[in-house]
Amino acid sequence: MQIDTSAAPVVHAPRPFYRHLYFQVLIAIAAGALIGHFYPQTGEALKPLGDAFIKLVKMIIAPVIFLTIVTGLAGMGTLRGVGSVVGKAFGYFLTFSTLALIVGLITANVIQPGAGMNIDPATLDASKVADYAAKAHESTLTGFVMDIIPTTMTSAFVEGNILQVLFIAILFGIGLILIGDKGKPVVALFEAISHAVFRMVDILMKAAPIGAFGAFAFTIGKYGIASVVNLAALVGTFYLTAALFIVVILGTVCLLNGFSIFRLISYLKTELLLVLGTSSSESALPSLMEKMEKAGCKRSVVGLVVPTGYSFNLDGTNIYMTLAALFIAQATNTDLSLQQQVLLLLVAMLSSKGAAGVTGAGFITLAATLSVVPTVPVAGMALILGVDRFMSECRSITNFIGNAVATVVVSRWEGALDREQFDRALNGEATGAARPIRDLHPAPAGLQLNEASAD
Repeated sequence: MQIDTSAAPVVHAPRPFYRHLYFQVLIAIAAGALIGHFYPQTGEALKPLGDAFIKLVKMIIAPVIFLTIVTGLAGMGTLRGVGSVVGKAFGYFLTFSTLALIVGLITANVIQPGAGMNIDPATLDASKVADYAAKAHESTLTGFVMDIIPTTMTSAFVEGNILQVLFIAILFGIGLILIGDKGKPVVALFEAISHAVFRMVDILMKAAPIGAFGAFAFTIGKYGIASVVNLAALVGTFYLTAALFIVVILGTVCLLNGFSIFRLISYLKTELLLVLGTSSSESALPSLMEKMEKAGCKRSVVGLVVPTGYSFNLDGTNIYMTLAALFIAQATNTDLSLQQQVLLLLVAMLSSKGAAGVTGAGFITLAATLSVVPTVPVAGMALILGVDRFMSECRSITNFIGNAVATVVVSRWEGALDREQFDRALNGEATGAARPIRDLHPAPAGLQLNEASAD
């Protein structure tokens, strides 16, 4: 008897481990560390590799955000859904950003990493941090809000300002909702363009190992591993605090929403290694949006939560601010009362939004906070300048994980999470989802695209 096997599923052989991007990035980071340590001048000279990769990724961020938000909002069909997502997202951001500040404050008081250093503020070279203080002065909350509005519709894309692109995309998406059927051809066009744009993302990510290699070689070559030893108490405390925040606080949030933080981290391991290698969470922003959709999060939620989270949900930066501020106070024997520490926390809540999106935002935000609370000497920032680069990696990773968790949680709250697809993704099973991912709700008639060429 002849058996018909034409309908049998095709089983693909697993790829060799060395062909996985996360393994290639890990090897690149290790090679960069070795080059930077044994040949520091060569390591510093490799900086353009990391800079070039980050520029390539930033080049694609604006169109990714614009296309994802516009098509996602148009698929919602009503303004009520937009307001619901935004309200829940900002409620989440405010809660956990504040909690991160409190965690940093408590940890600094319990461990006291700066105690016993007995640094005289008069002996510190304030000129080293003068540029950061100047930028912090320019980054006021009012200035930040005004900067959300672009000069022209195209200037946001030219300058690569994430919040300005987000602002335009939301307005454009709302406009498409309001005009109804007349907007269908525009949405169909943007859907088709988004296929090509995300294919570009896939192409650019193949260069991730090169970028991670150059960036990490530069970091070790310029600053040296020995520079961490001098301030090991602060660096170790920060990494420990960030780890506890991720595992305990974010882990609890994940459990309450029915998934494991460790499985989510495993699912995003390639992006996390990339963030570690480049010290920039922006380098993995397009890939994060793509993976969240592949994991079953609705496109409109991903498009709103991820970009806004990159400016308003900075858990790692917030932990760093209160921890570093109290470290400087302890190192310079500056006594702070409970009321002054609460004031420091409140100022940090505002200044973290004022400096969002600025290069070196963590250090600039700290300068902005200390300039408003004059009890702690701004010159004390010179103490941590040498190790800030190493702490920026932890800041970026914590921010990245925090935004991934926020996306899943808000999607679940909105009923916009395909749980079966999400579980398959976190278990390492192929989801079979195409790029771009369809919204869970049926698309308007006439907007269905051919998915035969799915990855």
